[in-house]
Amino acid sequence: MVPLVLLTVIGILGLLPRGGQALKAGECEVCVSFLNRFYQSLKERKVDFKSEVVEKELLKTCNEAKGKENRLCYYIGATSDAATKITNEVSKPLSHHIPAEKICEKLKKKDGQICELKYDKQIDLSSVDLKKLRVKELKKILDDWGETCKGCAEKSDFIRKINELMPKYAPNAASSRTDL
Repeated sequence: MVPLVLLTVIGILGLLPRGGQALKAGECEVCVSFLNRFYQSLKERKVDFKSEVVEKELLKTCNEAKGKENRLCYYIGATSDAATKITNEVSKPLSHHIPAEKICEKLKKKDGQICELKYDKQIDLSSVDLKKLRVKELKKILDDWGETCKGCAEKSDFIRKINELMPKYAPNAASSRTDL
């Protein structure tokens, strides 16, 4: 029988296996959201759930990913410029229909940065006063839409461009605004 003092020391040092390493609410939000959407798209398209097929689809999806999701793809090695490649840590469990939460939990142990990714706070375009936003935030709105503002030098130029493009990219917000 192992003395209680020795068990306590082993426990403090973290040498005992820990149960319940489950993700906390909101943790790994980009990873869980991205993998859930990816998994749903595979199901909807009736893709064959073989590891190599899932990996090929993952690489295709990551090729089109933007922002934080592109960063996640970089961390798992699904982008062309990635230094490491742990895509099989995603494709293999997904091919066995393992939940995204569990996959992200495992990825967190390999690379903690994966779970540090958070989505940027979305701006409610229907009610925000564009004049009170910073130029950086105005540029981000345009970037999210895949647009740029060539020749924009003043804050008012960016606001004009956003107002001009809002009906195309955010029609509900455009129709509910009264300052246009």
